[in-house]
Amino acid sequence: MKGVVFTEFLEMVEDKFGFDIADKIINNADLPSGGVYTAVGTYDHNEMAQLVTNLSGESGLSIPQLLNAYGNHLFARFASGYGQFFDGVTDGFIFLEQIEGYIHVEVRKLYPDAELPSFETKRIDDNTLEMIYTSERRMGDFAEGLIEGCATHFKETYDISKENMEDSGKVVRFTISRS
Repeated sequence: MKGVVFTEFLEMVEDKFGFDIADKIINNADLPSGGVYTAVGTYDHNEMAQLVTNLSGESGLSIPQLLNAYGNHLFARFASGYGQFFDGVTDGFIFLEQIEGYIHVEVRKLYPDAELPSFETKRIDDNTLEMIYTSERRMGDFAEGLIEGCATHFKETYDISKENMEDSGKVVRFTISRS
């Protein structure tokens, strides 16, 4: 996983739960990195799993709730830090449809070693979009938070239906209805 995912996660933890909790979840984890991350570094996904698990224990929130909240947080940070991906985009569905064919292509140019999930999109009608998320990391709750963050950014309201397409959680179908 790219380091920006870790640095932004820890920033969210500090903002929402405080520095002491951020420090505690790092110190209570067995992290090969020692919990020291740079935005451009690459780190084992298992480190994120440990941090989220530890935060769940400290906060009393479930792992799915925390991943969802982090997805919302990260979308807002991406919107403020990577404005070029939003230029000329007039609504959330257009943005979501561009993730795989434009945004991930540009990310791979910058970070050839990035291991990104894949998103297939299918426009059902003007107000319904289907997205198929596929990732070995099984972070569908995080993806859902990103989708919710997209709705917030574009000042839209989405009803999101999430369906695991297999027991492992590697493939998740989102049906997003705009109201």
